[in-house]
Amino acid sequence: MVFWVFGYGSLVWNPGFEYDEKIIGYIKDYRRVFDLACIDHRGTPQHPARTCTLEQYDGAICWGAAYCVQGGAEKEKAAMEYLERRECEYDQKTLVNFFKDGDSEQPILTGVIVFTSTPDTVSNKYYLGPAPVEDMARQIATAFGPCGNNRDYIFLMEKALSDIGHEDDYIIDLANEVRKVLGIVGGVPKEKKLPSPRIPFKAHMTSPLKLGPLPEAVAMDS
Repeated sequence: MVFWVFGYGSLVWNPGFEYDEKIIGYIKDYRRVFDLACIDHRGTPQHPARTCTLEQYDGAICWGAAYCVQGGAEKEKAAMEYLERRECEYDQKTLVNFFKDGDSEQPILTGVIVFTSTPDTVSNKYYLGPAPVEDMARQIATAFGPCGNNRDYIFLMEKALSDIGHEDDYIIDLANEVRKVLGIVGGVPKEKKLPSPRIPFKAHMTSPLKLGPLPEAVAMDS
């Protein structure tokens, strides 16, 4: 038995399990959305994080990484058990076709596993659904959990997709909105201007100002 799993979120930069091969490519008719709650990694039940899931959308493509696991039943079982624990908020395992750049008609892999979630707020307790980008950004900017900040998740995703050469405009726009909430421009915090001290003006000096000789100039390394 050999299985392949497609990573489109944190699995792209942090698979966390032993695999035998990694291929960069994409799946069709799916797009990323930040519609899923995370209450045990980068959020809490009281303040859920927003993480990535997939939404079916005709004509869309979603870039990521496919990982192959082979080498015996024990190794494959260990990898799948790890993935099921890690992806516990996802209630579906879907089988998809996987394509490489330039292979738009014929997939190089079929039956690739991808973890997805049912887009239903009634049957799926982790599904948050869509929201205005400003609301999502505020939630992402302030949520945190045992594995870190929610903001780091989207910034790492943005970087990972850039590193594989396939940026996602949706992720970039949402990450930039999070930066606005955090007061970050161009990747660094905005400098807060401090008010200049007000020095009262005195019309009459009590004593004349004495100027001493200037020191000789000294050359300094730049």
